Amino acid sequence: MESTKKESYFVFMNYDPEYERLRADKSKKGTNELDSYLSRKHDEILATTLEPGSYIKTLSLVIVDGFSVEISDEQAKQLRSAKGVRLVEKNQELS
Repeated sequence: MESTKKESYFVFMNYDPEYERLRADKSKKGTNELDSYLSRKHDEILATTLEPGSYIKTLSLVIVDGFSVEISDEQAKQLRSAKGVRLVEKNQELS
């Protein structure tokens, strides 16, 4: 029986020249464009890979092209095979 328990995962994307271009622009406009671009990009990956309403994206990371999402182990496997995804890692809290 597969687990449907949701856990926090980090998803990191492959090299993206548009991300690099926007990240290099240190102006306020460039920063806003980067935030919007990444949020849209990450939302699209999730929407095209996973069933709507089956996940919760908690944040988009700007320092690296990645995001955090609450998903099941099975959904993590699906994301690992999505185009443009480099790495999917479960968030492990340090004790």
